[in-house]
This record gives sequence, C-alpha cells and structure tokens, in this order.
Amino acid sequence: MTLRLSSAGESHGPALVAIVSGLPAGLTLDREAIDADLRRRQEGYGRSPRQQIETDRVEVLAGLRQGRTLGTPLALVVRNVDHKNWTWGMSPWPPEGEPSGKGTKPVTLPRPGHADLAGVLKYGHADVRDALERASARHTAVHVAAGAVAKALLTTIGITVTGSVVDEEGLRANVDAARVERDTVGGVVEVRARGVPPGLGSYATKED
Repeated sequence: MTLRLSSAGESHGPALVAIVSGLPAGLTLDREAIDADLRRRQEGYGRSPRQQIETDRVEVLAGLRQGRTLGTPLALVVRNVDHKNWTWGMSPWPPEGEPSGKGTKPVTLPRPGHADLAGVLKYGHADVRDALERASARHTAVHVAAGAVAKALLTTIGITVTGSVVDEEGLRANVDAARVERDTVGGVVEVRARGVPPGLGSYATKED
C-alpha cells in the first residue's frame, strides 16, 4: 500500500495535524525519536524567533496503541504554544467580545517572494492572513513528525536516510547577510539514502 500524507493547521492556530495512511500494523514508534527530530528542526541556523516560543512534542490521536501502529490511519498533532496570544484573531468561529491579542487587524500586503499573493488570488481572500497562515515555515513541524514515522518504517528494512548542508560555512555567511538586509536566502542540501534495493518503486509513475 502506498504511504499517503495529509496535513492541516494554521501557523497560529491551536495545532498542526498530519494523517499518515498506508502504514503496516505492528510498526514500533518511539516518541522520543520523533521529538528529537522536532528539536533538530528548531535548532537550524538562522531560525526565526518563533523557535524560542515553541517547544514541540508530538501527540497521537489515532492509529497507535502502546507504541505500535494499528494499520489504520495515524493521526499526529503538534500544538502551537503561541496560539494563546492569537485566540481572538485565529478563532475558528466568529469571536465574542472586543478584539484582543494578535491577529485582530487584516493583513493587506502580501510578503514579497512568498506564497501569499498566489493564495489570495487562488481563493479570493480579502485578508492575506487567510493564505499566509498555511504558507508558513511553522507548518513544517508536523511534516517532520510524519517524516520521523516514515524513517522508522524504512529502518525496519535496512534503509537509512541522511542529509547535510553542502556548504555550511557559506550558508551561515549568506544567512547573516540576508538578516541584515531583511531578506531571505536558500541553500543546498545533500540527501543520501543507503540500503535502497534496486527496482524499488518505478521510474515512470509512483503508482507502478
């Protein structure tokens, strides 16, 4: 069965959610291993001040019993600690009372070079926040948790995946320069998979 990942949640909403389907029954998962990957995500050079607010830990709502998968969809949750400051602005229902906290005023200017403008045009949003909350680096937290689950599955068949920055010193310098200019910058990462058997998957489509 093909692994599938669906995710939901906003950057300043209550939580981020991922549903992983296609997992076999009986796969052992280690919460500490998943949380360790979540910590690694927060320790990257040049990360935003948001990382000092959040302390990410994975929660499981379905598909796991006593550390073993059930073969049913696995529901993962990563809470947003900062949501307490956005309860009025990010309320899923029309909020009661006077506006308070953050996010109470509409955002009218899309961030240059970001997905904001595309989201506003695609869905017809009047408030850019309705697009930027999903198009946020914060959203990758729950993807990391799901990736740690996939990594546990690969380990059972002897496959290991590692990644590293190709030019770490140069990347740090570029990040420092971009911070001064209030800009963003990319980098180059090398990913290696070891133990992958020949013929796994397809060279044409993922369904083959």
